[in-house]
Amino acid sequence: QVQFVESGGGLVQPGGSLRLSCAASGFTLADYAIGWFRQAPGKEREGVSYIRSSGGGTYYVDSVKGRFTISRDNAKNTAYLQMNNLKPEDTGVYYCASVAIMSSDTWYPSGSWGQGTQVTVSS
Repeated sequence: QVQFVESGGGLVQPGGSLRLSCAASGFTLADYAIGWFRQAPGKEREGVSYIRSSGGGTYYVDSVKGRFTISRDNAKNTAYLQMNNLKPEDTGVYYCASVAIMSSDTWYPSGSWGQGTQVTVSS
């Protein structure tokens, strides 16, 4: 059974940092591109970042460029999202999923969702 488990969220002040983890089970993470998505209250889920299966290519939505870093440890079957200089607008539930990449800036979730992890940025 393919499953993602996200963790690492929490409450942090503006300017703070969090590191999210995405643990995969039931399949080999190394075979897939992995993306992080977030859903803010009252808004649709949006793609934040992805990393190709080889780990050599990454993408970030403009709003997080220079602040977030996606990475993966295929040996641990886990992907990560390091989030620095967090802003209140980064608040939301963060999810990871396998993704299909159509072009560098066109990509879609292609598998099941985990339960997500809540990130709240507030003073």
